[in-house]
Amino acid sequence: MTKRFLLLALMPFMLHANELPAPVKALEKQGITIIKSFPGPDGMTGYLGKYQEMGVTIYVTPDGKHAISGYMYDEQGNNLSEKLIAREIYAPAGRELWKQMEKAPWIQDGLASAPRTLYVFADPFCPYCHKFWEQSRPWVESGKVQIRTLMVGVIKPASRPTAAAILAAKDPAKTWHDFEKSGGKMALDVPSAIPPEQAKTLNINQKLMDELGANATPAIYYMSDTNELQQVVGLPDAEKLAVMMGEPPKQN
Repeated sequence: MTKRFLLLALMPFMLHANELPAPVKALEKQGITIIKSFPGPDGMTGYLGKYQEMGVTIYVTPDGKHAISGYMYDEQGNNLSEKLIAREIYAPAGRELWKQMEKAPWIQDGLASAPRTLYVFADPFCPYCHKFWEQSRPWVESGKVQIRTLMVGVIKPASRPTAAAILAAKDPAKTWHDFEKSGGKMALDVPSAIPPEQAKTLNINQKLMDELGANATPAIYYMSDTNELQQVVGLPDAEKLAVMMGEPPKQN
C-alpha cells in the first residue's frame, strides 16, 4: 500500500524543539519532523517522526548524547518500528482520508445497507474499471458490497466530457450501471463544454485521487478488519478480490 499519501492527511501534535535532546534537534535540522516520543528498550527514548513523507523512528541512548535512526527489531525478528509507524501515523491518516472520500461526490452502486463499502476512482474509458465492475457484480447484486464510484477523466481527452455526461444524467447511478453493462457502448449526451457543476465534481475527485497517491484507474479503497485504509491500484487478482470483497455470495 502506498504510504506517501497518508501523511499528507494527518497533522499530528509536534513536540517543541526545546523538549528534544541535542542529537534529535540535529536530525530535525536535516529535515526530520518529530511527532512524539515513546519508551525505548534498555533505557533508551524513542522518537517518532517523518522524513520526505515517510515515517521514521529515532532511538536516543540513556545519556541523551547519541541517536540512532532506523528500525528496531526484537529477538524474534519482529520490526517494532514499522508497527509503531503504521499504528501512530498511517492508520489514523488513512481514516481521515476515508472521511474525505465519504464527503466526495460519488455514485452509489449497490445497497446502502451493504456491510462492506468500497470507493473506486474510475474513468469511463478504462477497460480495467469495466472488468472490475463485472467482477464485483456477485457481491453488489447480493447486497454484500456497496461500491461508491468517483468519476475521473484521466485516460484520453474524451474521458472528462463522457464522465460529465454520466454525472449530469437524471439518474447518474443508473446511467453508470447501464454504461458499464453495455461495455461502454451506450450512447450518451456528451457536452461540448463541461457544465460548471460537473467540472467541479471531476476536479474534486481528481484532487482527492492525487492526494491518495493513485496514478491509474481503477484505484480502489476499502477498510480492513483492523480499520486500516487499504489501496489497490489496477485490476485486482482473485486473491485481492476475495480479500476486499469479503465473504463470497451464496450461489443459487
